[in-house]
Amino acid sequence: MKKIEAIIKPFKLDAVKEALAELGIQGMTVSEVKGFGRQKGHTEIYRGSEYTIDFLPKIKLEIVVIDSLYPAAAEAIVKAAKTGKIGDGKVFVSHIENAYRIRTEEKGDAAV
Repeated sequence: MKKIEAIIKPFKLDAVKEALAELGIQGMTVSEVKGFGRQKGHTEIYRGSEYTIDFLPKIKLEIVVIDSLYPAAAEAIVKAAKTGKIGDGKVFVSHIENAYRIRTEEKGDAAV
């Protein structure tokens, strides 16, 4: 199994969710997060004073998929989240040793 973590722009969440649903991916965890990468935030003027906004709002998606599905899932996220502008985000893929479904006590791929 693989865990896919994606950091994307908030307005791209629906597009990514739909792209994953087309692959049959049913579950995901979504968190509102803040951060920055190469763009290092930006400055804004509020009531005549300039402020540096270091941490920009982002969405973090976490999904766990079977090994055969992760390349398609990662590609779907990239295509759906891409705007071509700085700050589009990142996708990270890591190995998951095991998973357990608490309700049914299923293990491994069956738990996903």
